[in-house]
Order: sequence, then C-alpha cells, then structure tokens
Amino acid sequence: MKSKRKGGKSRPVTPPTLFQQLAKHPDKLFTGAFRKQYGALCFRYRKSDEEIDILVITSRDTGRWIIPKGWPMKKKKPHQAAATEAWEEAGVRGKANKTPVGSYVYLKELDDGDVAPVIVEMYQVEVTETQADFKEKGQRVIAWVSPDEAARRVREIELKSLLVNFKPLPR
Repeated sequence: MKSKRKGGKSRPVTPPTLFQQLAKHPDKLFTGAFRKQYGALCFRYRKSDEEIDILVITSRDTGRWIIPKGWPMKKKKPHQAAATEAWEEAGVRGKANKTPVGSYVYLKELDDGDVAPVIVEMYQVEVTETQADFKEKGQRVIAWVSPDEAARRVREIELKSLLVNFKPLPR
C-alpha cells in the first residue's frame, strides 16, 4: 500500500506500532485476562567467573531483540517451558531455576492481527551447553552481550530494568 505525497510521488505506508494499535482500542488493557508466557533469562559466566553475558535473540517476524520466551506447555512446569524455549529458539541448554527472577509486560500481535497484553514470567537459565543445530536455526540472530548491552537492545522498559539489574540466584 502506498500513499501519495505532494508532487505525485508515492511512499510506503508504515504499519502502525503495537502501541498505536492499542491506543485505538484502550479497552483491551482492561477487558479479559492478560495472557501468560514464560521466558528464559539465559546467562553464562565469563572466564573471570564473576561477570556474566546474557543471551539475546532476534524475533522471527520483526527482527527486534528479545529473549527466548513462549506459551505454557502441557505437562511442563513454567521453568521447564522457559528452558525448552531457550533450546528451540537459541540452541542453548542449562540449569533452569524454579523460582522466577521477575516479569514484564509487552503487547503481542496475534495471528488474527489483534493485539493482546502478555505477562512474561522470567526464569534464569545458567547455560552449560550450546548447539549449532537447533529448531529455529537460521530464523534468528543470537548474541551474547553484557547485561547493559542486552538492556540497550530490547524495547520493553521492564525487561530493560530486569536485564541491567540481573544478578544470578545462587548455584
């Protein structure tokens, strides 16, 4: 779809952001339940064993930086679902802590074009294994970065705060 500018030149029409879509329908925040997802805050210790790197990946649809996350899974506890998402989306495995390290809210564009608020409950995963071959290989970019850099890359304000202030729970 193109819109006309002065002089008859056309330019591409950019789709509205999720917040612009939500602004048209603010009732979505106050009707119905928030949806829930589980996320994996994947980290690994640097050689110093004091500082950490955090895993960030790109989303498949927009290419923006996110963390591995997904919907609840039958017969899996939340921390197990988060660990499964880390494996499928980034090819990493490790010890997932059973206690959430925090949560954040974001707006998810659904398959039908609708927008829904989602609460992501985060579980730390200390990565001990990486594989070059995994389910979503080639669909995402993977990066290991400092907590500050991870916070700079993601969009969600609450997630930024969670990443920059993250201190791993005791082993």
